[in-house]
Amino acid sequence: MPGQLLLNLFIAFLWMLLIDEDELRFSTFYAGFLVGIGILFFMHRFFGTRFYLRRVYAVVKLLFIFVSELIQSSAVVLRQILSPRLKIEPGIFKYETILRSDVEITMLSMLLTLTPGSVVMEVTPESDALYIHAMDVQESRDGLIKQLKNFEKAIMEVTR
Repeated sequence: MPGQLLLNLFIAFLWMLLIDEDELRFSTFYAGFLVGIGILFFMHRFFGTRFYLRRVYAVVKLLFIFVSELIQSSAVVLRQILSPRLKIEPGIFKYETILRSDVEITMLSMLLTLTPGSVVMEVTPESDALYIHAMDVQESRDGLIKQLKNFEKAIMEVTR
């Protein structure tokens, strides 16, 4: 991916220098960047990797999923905090993950820990399960598992 991006920037600079203009303009660089995207899209098979904009799209998608889950879980935690009676049942549960690499499991753990109401306490030595502490196990376990599945799918699109 970094090689394709650098090649695309090189094509954009080359395009900007070869266009006969008196001054350097961003619009010319942008046009060269778009031409470079087109060239790399048709030539990406020769690099042996995916087209780099697909991974950029996957990263942006993961970011939006995280922000959405962050807002939703913050609202749930805020509602629990502001309620007159605390009706939560904190607990720990085990979640079997399909992610295998250390980077993927670390990303999942960090994304989950950053969302309010849940903390990853431990990863098994085989890296196939996570022990998660949730603020309300009874109410939020199914939602948390759905959130974890969304994170896993998005992480796999980014890393694989």
